[in-house]
Amino acid sequence: MTITVYVPQDSSAISVGADQVAAKLAKLDDVEIVRNGSRGLFWLEPMVEVETDLGRVAYGPVGVGDIDSLVEQDLLKGEQEHPLSLGLTEEIPFLKKQQRLTFKRAGIIDPTDLVSYQTHGGYVGLKRAITMTSQECVDEVKESGLRGRGGAAFPTGIKWQTVHDAPGKKKYIVCNADEGDSGTYADRLQMEADPFGLIEGMTIAAIAVGADKGYIYLREEYPHAHLRLNEAIEKALAANLLGDNILGSGHNFDLEVRLGAKSYICGEETALLESLEGKRGVVRAKPPLPALEGLFGKPTVVNNVLSLSTISIIFEAGAKAYADFGMGRSRGTMPFQLAGNLNQCGLVELAFGVSLNELLNDFGGGSASDKPLRAVQCGGPLGTYLPESQWGIEMDYETLAGTGGVLGHGGIVAFDSSVDMSAQARFSMEFCAEESCGKCTPCRIGATRGAETIDKIRANRDRHANIALLESLCKTMEGGSLCAMGGMTPFPVKSALEHFSEDFYKEPVSSSNAGQTTYQSSGSTTEISIDSIKKAGTSS
Repeated sequence: MTITVYVPQDSSAISVGADQVAAKLAKLDDVEIVRNGSRGLFWLEPMVEVETDLGRVAYGPVGVGDIDSLVEQDLLKGEQEHPLSLGLTEEIPFLKKQQRLTFKRAGIIDPTDLVSYQTHGGYVGLKRAITMTSQECVDEVKESGLRGRGGAAFPTGIKWQTVHDAPGKKKYIVCNADEGDSGTYADRLQMEADPFGLIEGMTIAAIAVGADKGYIYLREEYPHAHLRLNEAIEKALAANLLGDNILGSGHNFDLEVRLGAKSYICGEETALLESLEGKRGVVRAKPPLPALEGLFGKPTVVNNVLSLSTISIIFEAGAKAYADFGMGRSRGTMPFQLAGNLNQCGLVELAFGVSLNELLNDFGGGSASDKPLRAVQCGGPLGTYLPESQWGIEMDYETLAGTGGVLGHGGIVAFDSSVDMSAQARFSMEFCAEESCGKCTPCRIGATRGAETIDKIRANRDRHANIALLESLCKTMEGGSLCAMGGMTPFPVKSALEHFSEDFYKEPVSSSNAGQTTYQSSGSTTEISIDSIKKAGTSS
């Protein structure tokens, strides 16, 4: 009897040896290897699963050197006594407590097996959409309450309605897959684990607004996602699920992947459109909105990977079934991404309303360093830093906004008590200075002056005056910047000043090379340099 063994081909699993594990397991007799996507339990990768009569049994993290002992102790029979055994996959607490909708197929199917995708509910939504009018499709999205998962949280159905109503025969669907926020990886995981979900969602969007061409603007640093997407597109074309006269419906939709420009600002929708047109990625002034004058001046839907991938789920289950999850104006589920100093970093999909404390402790397992957690940044590098007093907050758009915070793409980065929050504030300004498109003065110049001012504060040079100057500069950037890059850079800076002010009042004990100062803190010294600040920020 042939035993099915699943080994992830997600890039996170590959980075820790999944290909080598799969190759060795493939040499065993009566074994069929299926390269599935990751389930998002990254601290357990490579997580190997064995199909049994009771369901899949998981082992992890499995290295090549573990395979012999696993086989000796009946890995292929689903033996659960081995030290690496995790039991039935669906019973792993991290997974069992989730409410997976968008990611319901992640880790379960071979990402580019079209038959497996359809067996697990794939293309039910598209087949339903082609029986509906375009306005009915738009209304379905409105009723679901889906909002953009890329950061701004704009109601998806309203955006679609605008494009639907815009005059002109040529319209576009653009997927923003240029995932660049620190601590985020949900887009990558979705594209590597369930690419047909994104393709189906974009096809439904095209039917809803009358578009016949789509682009996936993919982060250049995602080669595995690039391969999976192109393979899935080819199979969808061959099955008449893309291209001309889709499933005999009379609808046409062509889709292609374009690689990004390695620029954080190209995650902003208008800079993305400029880049997609072959131009330098700089922010456009609004109005006109991309929904009216977007790609090549035509009405364009621009949504991110999670938003578009969720469309297939909404049309499969119905708008009401999706809207039954969540709270207030935040409907459905959110894929939260745990990163930073946590024991269990991974993807957690839950209905809006879960507390940050639950995510950090029940799912994240608390601090990985055994030092107490001190700060959490939500919403990427431009999100606020939340102190422990705010970790009981419910994770939804309005509640976070009420504290001055942002949910953004759902990234959550945890820092322990060793973090220097004045260094993190400086990193925010430096990050903006390096990634700004340079079009507007408040962002281009303000971020540079901001980093310089924080340097002066940290060096105790007219500290009080410079703190007042920094606060004034933040106000100017917020109100005067052309886009959210400059407008949101003050968020982490101001939250660090408000909640962790003691880090801005440390006394420098020496000053040596330019750009490097040693600070006294809690009985120890910490060397802070531009390079170390970059590393601290990007490793988050």
